[in-house]
Formats: sequence, C-alpha cells, structure tokens
Amino acid sequence: MGGQSTAAFGSYDVRGRIPDELNADIVYDIGRAYVQLVRPDAPVAVGRDMRLSSEELADALIRGLNDAGADAVDIGMVGTEVIYFASAQQGVGGGIMVTASHNPSDYNGLKFVRSGARPISGDTGLREMEAMVAEGNLQNAAQKGQTRRENVDEAYVSSVLSFIDPQELEAMDVVVNPGNGCAGPFLDMIAGHLPISFTRMDYEPDGTFPHGVPNPLKPENRLRTAEMVKSSGAALGIAWDGDFDRCFFFDENAQFIEGYYLVGLLAQRMLKNAPGAKIIHDPRLVWNTVEVVTQAGGVPVQSKTGHAFIKERMRAEDAVYGGEMSAHHYFRDFNYADSGMIPWLLVVDILSRRGEPMSSLVAEREERFPCSGEINVDVADASAQQATIERVREVYQSMGGELDLTDGISLAFDNWRFNLRTSNTEPVIRLNVETRGDRALLEEKTEELLQQIRG
Repeated sequence: MGGQSTAAFGSYDVRGRIPDELNADIVYDIGRAYVQLVRPDAPVAVGRDMRLSSEELADALIRGLNDAGADAVDIGMVGTEVIYFASAQQGVGGGIMVTASHNPSDYNGLKFVRSGARPISGDTGLREMEAMVAEGNLQNAAQKGQTRRENVDEAYVSSVLSFIDPQELEAMDVVVNPGNGCAGPFLDMIAGHLPISFTRMDYEPDGTFPHGVPNPLKPENRLRTAEMVKSSGAALGIAWDGDFDRCFFFDENAQFIEGYYLVGLLAQRMLKNAPGAKIIHDPRLVWNTVEVVTQAGGVPVQSKTGHAFIKERMRAEDAVYGGEMSAHHYFRDFNYADSGMIPWLLVVDILSRRGEPMSSLVAEREERFPCSGEINVDVADASAQQATIERVREVYQSMGGELDLTDGISLAFDNWRFNLRTSNTEPVIRLNVETRGDRALLEEKTEELLQQIRG
C-alpha cells in the first residue's frame, strides 16, 4: 500500500491547499493514523468549520477513525475551542477539528488533541502521524467503530459564561464581526444571556468569504469593523478569525488595540479571583505584562511562543491564565486551552466594573510601553533566516544588550528591547520592538533593526 502526500503537515497542525495538498483520501488516512498514535479508549470528537470542503473532509476523517476501530462523536459546525471543550468531557477520548482558520478559502486543515484537550503537535506525535501517512503504514481494525451525532453547544456556552456574572454587566452597544466564520451562531447563543446590544456584521457562516478572509491581524481586514464602530457609536468592536479561537478588539474610537496590551488587561482580571497565581506570557513583548502582573500580585512566567508550548507550561505551573500578543488567550478553567469567546466576555466585564471607555483602559499602558506591533520580513530560505538572526544578535550583543534565547533572540537594553524569531508557519522573520515610554526611540530602533535585517 503506497503512502500519501504529507505536504500539508506543519509544526502544530495540518494545513494545505485543496485538493492537491489535502483531500478526502489523505484525510481518511490521517484519521487512521490518529487512531494508531493515540489509541483512544473512548469516542473521538470531530468538528468542522464553514469552509466549502470541510463537510467532505470531516466525513472522510470519521470514516478513517471508524475503519481503524475508533468510535467518533460528530459535533457538527463549531469553533476550534468547542472541540477542545468536547475533548475534555468525561467519556471522550480525543478531538479533531477540520479547519484552516484564517487561510484563504481554497485551504483546509486539521487540529488534533488527545483527551483533556492536550495538543498533538510536532514534538508530541504529529511527526509520527506524518510518517505513518507518508509510508502508508496503516491498518484497518477487524471491528469497525461507530459514529453518533451530538450537540455540545449549550454545555460549551455555559462553560464560557461561567467566567463572568452576566447579572453584573452594564448595558452597552458592541459591534461584532465574525468575518463569515463560525462565530455567529455561538454569539447568538451567548447574546441571549447578556444585557448587551449587538450590531452584527458579516455574520452568516460562508466558506466563500464574501468580505475577504477572516483574519483581523491584516490591517486591510479591519476597515469594515472600524467603520461600523465609528458609525454606530459602539463602546467596543470585536472581530474573530474563521474558527474563532482568536478575537481582536477596537476601542470606542474605532482604534485597533494591539494584542500585547490585552494580555496585561486579562491577566489583571484573572488575578482578581486567583491572588498570587502564575501568568504565562510569550517572549516577543514582555515589559508591560511583567509590570502589570507583578503589581497585581501575580507571578509572570515566560514561555516559548506557540500554543503547544504555552499549554504545556501552563499545566506545569498550574497558571490561571496565559496570553500571547498574537491574540491567543489560555485559561486554566477552560482545560488550559485557548478561547476566542472568553476574552471578550472578560473585557465587557472589565468595562462594566470600571465604568471607563475601552481607550482609557489601554492608553496608559500604550504610553508606558509603546511597541512596534509584529513586523514580518520575507526571508524565504531557512538558512538565510538563521544567518540573519545570528548577524543581528552579534551586532546588538556587542553593544551590551542582555540576551535571552527563550524563542529566537531577545536583546534588552535599559530603555528598549526587541525580539527576532522565525515563523513556524510562514517564510518570514518576525520582529517586535518596545521601549520604556519613548515613541521616538521606538521608531528609530525599529527602522535601524529593519535595515540590519534587510542587510
């Protein structure tokens, strides 16, 4: 039996173009490989996003699971975090989500967890699955597994609502933009419990992405949400990516808020109910988070970037919350998994308690620690990426910068610091710069570093 193409296997998940890099035949084999790797002792939860190819791929995946002897629970069209939630329920042996998140419409992919929402990535089984699929080294079981349909939506909604007290929220107007991804139906279920007026846009799940790919990290994809916040006079704007595991915020002036400042804000809120707890953060931008967490009586702990690393570190430290500047937010009471629904509920809760506009919640922090935001520089060749990072390291270390190698290189001086790292998902080098309250220095050092990188 010959193997299949494994071009779509990445560091954290499977993601590729339909049908040449990923198709029903490949996904069928991936389902069988998952069973051989995980050996689930209970049914595996399977969910899918709204992409045009997702239903066919989910069916092929379930067929593969069943043929390899595993039972499956088909939970229908959901967000990735609903699979995390389902996989952590009693009597579920793991979970697989069919999604390509914020990739173009002709892509699809798969994200995998074991029971308890424990991620399967490059160093925890994904490479082994890739080898099985590539070699065609897969067996069918003598006894096929069974599949049942189940709806976990209500239980999931109760779980995310448990992070706040809906009775304590103030009435306010909020613009919500799921970008025609999966978030709309779940927002409707949550909305029924809140005293909030929602202005909905790009709301229907639609795999043709009529208003562009749902990726609010791209500045051009923020314009529609920003304009709606302006014209509606809302207190807040929220946008999601396709599988809604990340959410993005706009203040009442329609200004986009860098994810970095949300980490401090959410850490502070989580420490209210867990005094002295640990907070995990990534190494790209750190000074604001460390200061806010320390002042709130928490313990900041730095981890390598990436969901698999953050989740592992959160479990090891029993951290109450973990945040990445890329808009991934992780919660101990959500099985240490990331959620794109819990953060905005907490932000609405913070706005209600503090009675201040969104802009003023982050303005002071933006002034104290202005940052460049993440800047991507195209360097296609992997060896050129490493050589570039090494060259930059030598230059700035020789100037007396304090080196940290948690993820890529971070070099810190008295009034400014930067992090430079390769991407796990794209042929780019990613740069982040921050200063202690000095915007002119921020612009100067960012420009200087970009010249160094482009060499």
